[in-house]
Amino acid sequence: MGMRLYDTVRGEVVPFEPGPTVSVYVCGITPYDATHLGHAFTYLTFDLAIRRLEDLGHEVRMVRNVTDVDDSILPKARELGIDFLELAAREMDLFHADLTALDLRPAWSEPTATGSIDAMISLISRLEANGHTYEVDGTTFFDVATWTKFGSLTGYDEAQMTTYAAERGGNPDDPRQRNPLDFVLWQPSATDEPSWESPFGPGRPGWHIECSAMAIAALGETIDLHGGGNDLTFPHHECEAAQSEAATGKTFARHWMHVGMVAYEGTKMSKSLGNLVFVRNLRRMHDPRAIRLSLMAHHYRTGFEWFDYEIEDAIRRLDRLVKAAQFQKGPNPAPTLATVRAALDNDLDTATARDAIDLLASEIIAGTGDDTTAASGLANAAGLLGIRLDVSLPES
Repeated sequence: MGMRLYDTVRGEVVPFEPGPTVSVYVCGITPYDATHLGHAFTYLTFDLAIRRLEDLGHEVRMVRNVTDVDDSILPKARELGIDFLELAAREMDLFHADLTALDLRPAWSEPTATGSIDAMISLISRLEANGHTYEVDGTTFFDVATWTKFGSLTGYDEAQMTTYAAERGGNPDDPRQRNPLDFVLWQPSATDEPSWESPFGPGRPGWHIECSAMAIAALGETIDLHGGGNDLTFPHHECEAAQSEAATGKTFARHWMHVGMVAYEGTKMSKSLGNLVFVRNLRRMHDPRAIRLSLMAHHYRTGFEWFDYEIEDAIRRLDRLVKAAQFQKGPNPAPTLATVRAALDNDLDTATARDAIDLLASEIIAGTGDDTTAASGLANAAGLLGIRLDVSLPES
């Protein structure tokens, strides 16, 4: 039947039926701090979708941007007393090390915001020509009143959008805006911030235009699959879709996929609370494959609370998998492979897929069956989930 994935716009699980080459855009990080479990959960979700698409015979071109200039990284660089690009490069090295350790598929392309300024200026110029912008005090805004479909991605009403805009990087109280939901496309830079020349005056881009420009430049004006964490649905993705379609006149993304948030032992993870669980700390203590197995206990859409004991169950599962892969015979692995594929096709039901390989490993160890392909079949099924069994567990 092929893959079925939940689509944010339609609000239901629907067939995902791309062509032979699949274009995927995943919102990347603003590199000013460490990779935490929320990042890992999001990128693991797309990694699993990509692995299954490749298993089905597709070529996947996944673009993951780097937001190396915006209203988050610049204050952090100022606080540390270093250049913002130096901070970005340092954090991206650490980010890549975390993703490599978790065996997440590398991006087909990883454009940076600072390397895409010309594309952003071009896109804003198209919006201006189409009558979707206005300028106040050197800042160019997108005028949401000119885009009747604004809000259609999330389905939020104006009050909800205004609340989320205030909480997630917008500025609905800015008196310069004609509408509280209007958003910045281009703005003057502070004296200690980077600045680029543009037809709208010297300055720097707003947050949302960055992703539109990078996505279109890398993948074209219509993308098969776009997503990220569900905190990006509004304002970021709503604004991104609006400005992209207002500029091009084409559907920006055929399918939107969003990943739930991760809390820590009953409390939302946040920098201000100091309760972020960092991947680099976890992988210093545990096999990264166990981290993957831990995260796959949870469905990507629901979000979850991380408890430190969860890793212990995953370690036991990984131990069984690695041990079973050394056996000479066991049950026929074909049903397990079929179950894993069907589970991934069912809106990435990772819990069912994870339990399927664990059951086969347990049966192999118990001496059930005499199929000599059991271990290789187990390795193939685990490989669909990004769990390699051809390496040993690290010594404790």
